[in-house]
Amino acid sequence: MTPIHAPVLPDPKGQVRSTSAESEAPVAARHPIIYNLFPTLAGQAPRWVAHAERARRMGFGWIYLNSVLYPGFSGSLYAIKHYDRLHPLLAPDETLSGLDALAPTIRSMRDLGLSVMVDLVINHTAKDNPLVASRPGWYRWDAQGELVSPSAIDPANADNVTVWGDLAEIDNNGAADRDELWTFWERLLFQLMDVGFTGFRCDAAYKVPAALWERLITRAKAREPATLFVAETLGARLEEIDALGSVGFDYFYNSSKWWDFSQPWCLEQHERLRDVVPSISFPESHDTPRLAAETSAHELIQRQRYAFAAVFSEGVQLTIGYEFGFRRPLDVVTTRPSDWEDRAFDLVPFVAHVNTLKRRHPLLRTEGVLSSIATSSNDVVVIRRWSNRTGTHRGVIAINRNTAESRTIVLPGQDLPPDPRVYWLCREDAAVGTVPPARSSRWPRRRSS
Repeated sequence: MTPIHAPVLPDPKGQVRSTSAESEAPVAARHPIIYNLFPTLAGQAPRWVAHAERARRMGFGWIYLNSVLYPGFSGSLYAIKHYDRLHPLLAPDETLSGLDALAPTIRSMRDLGLSVMVDLVINHTAKDNPLVASRPGWYRWDAQGELVSPSAIDPANADNVTVWGDLAEIDNNGAADRDELWTFWERLLFQLMDVGFTGFRCDAAYKVPAALWERLITRAKAREPATLFVAETLGARLEEIDALGSVGFDYFYNSSKWWDFSQPWCLEQHERLRDVVPSISFPESHDTPRLAAETSAHELIQRQRYAFAAVFSEGVQLTIGYEFGFRRPLDVVTTRPSDWEDRAFDLVPFVAHVNTLKRRHPLLRTEGVLSSIATSSNDVVVIRRWSNRTGTHRGVIAINRNTAESRTIVLPGQDLPPDPRVYWLCREDAAVGTVPPARSSRWPRRRSS
């Protein structure tokens, strides 16, 4: 039996070491460590570069921008009226409103060593998009001759349906001139690539035919093999996610943000989907409340949740402002640069440390094989993490749910590798680091170098 001390954590400084020359390669070349730069909070495109510089200092390899295109009457970033024009709040000035006006800013971010991803929204448009009049056959219409608005069902309650009345649903599957429609999306994709985007977050991917995604992904990668495609499938049924597994997506987003560290569904879902496509975790997103608002800006919980997201899956994403404890939710219609908040705290060094750990340790550069380990303490959740089924790299994630004090737990010796890498995620004093094997009942021991 092996005792493990789950403390109010030791200082992780000095515990991360490069394992090979490969570990110093650009982050984006291997897996996504993503900073979500919400465009209307940052303002005009040239202002994005300062935020990108901060993201690079924190060890992010990707910048993800929500939709930057011209919105319809509702003003929502996701209700697109013109596909060839920028959102007026983001254009460098009134004379530069085309997509090519973004090229200098994207080039500056790429010069920092960052890759840049943007939303690809092809399942709906704004109801006042000119295509409604010029290409009515591309849209879905109800029996009364009205445009159909997209909707989503709460997976936990089928009676809870959200309808977006400012949107018109595209009939990507049944349009009479479907090939012309699909060619339109292909031209949009290539136009965004011409601007400098090398990654695409595919909005509501499960609402778009798999064959269309396969065509777009195949043709984009024929042009630029390193192009990254991430499927946004939150709220989708598992069967819908499975259906997208063979079309070429590089990553999905997972639902670990909502795990309470207790119910089995999160690890079960990870096991079900990990061989389909690797995934990306996040502690909050532009669609969720701010974690700091939910926890009264508890800095240590903020640390724990990012660290957990980083070690749970192959990819991780942080939303702008999380590092400073912002509480005001991002809004796709109303958020403006004036919504920038005073800092509740500064997690920039901590996030940089976690990202360095994730980038350098081979155990954390894969989706992993996760399984729970029974413990002697109800307060501590322990997860066995293998890099693959054969356990080429092995480690343990220990999560102390107690908000006030340390816990010591006992595990069977066979549940630990001979030289375990233990990633401590303790709620009351969250940090993360690697530790040497146990040498006493009070470990891990702090290393001086």
